[in-house]
Amino acid sequence: MSDWISFWDTSHSVYVNARHLEAHYRRIADDLLCYVRTDAGVLDYGCGEALSHERIAAAAERLVLSDAAPGVRESLTRRYAGNPKIEVMAPEQLDALPAGSLDLIVMHSVAQYLNGGELYERLRLFRRLVKPNGLLIVGDIVPPKVSPITDAGALLKFAAKEGFLMAAVLGLIRTAFSDYARLRSTIGLSRYREEQMVERLAAAGFSASRAEHNIGHNPARMTFLAWPR
Repeated sequence: MSDWISFWDTSHSVYVNARHLEAHYRRIADDLLCYVRTDAGVLDYGCGEALSHERIAAAAERLVLSDAAPGVRESLTRRYAGNPKIEVMAPEQLDALPAGSLDLIVMHSVAQYLNGGELYERLRLFRRLVKPNGLLIVGDIVPPKVSPITDAGALLKFAAKEGFLMAAVLGLIRTAFSDYARLRSTIGLSRYREEQMVERLAAAGFSASRAEHNIGHNPARMTFLAWPR
């Protein structure tokens, strides 16, 4: 995972402009809000810039943002310094949280950058942290047959709706020659069929099913809802 962490901790062209970045995180927050209770303790693991997460914090009692990239955490700390509901933690700091202390845990668009052992470690951590009646959401799982062309098509459709289509076209060209494309072709992405992801969640102590819709803009990817057993 280290090369992917380094990539996300640098300036990159995955988000083609400020409008794309804002629309991306707004869409994620929109999709997550229906799962947030007013008394909930929430963890977003691998949250990225989390530009719209003040809305999630407003709906919840507590929001923990965790990202493996140090530069991203510094940005989050500056952005939410004045919000008493939001805490920023490195992944290793999560080990100190009490068992059963969180109502909702989200890991969106992270599993594809983890190998099988790394994914299991995270899922077991989440199993310890989530309350017996809590919920784990694992989003943006990449099925085996979803190609970069499919991902590009989903981005262009989203860009047309959100008003950055030309920037998206140019951004896809830049990305094709970027470190992201190099890492995707050398390290690759972890991919799972629906039944494989349910089995991996079961091995970590969850009962799981695929959600009707994926979180975010890409309908070719999958989101899973998981409850502790």
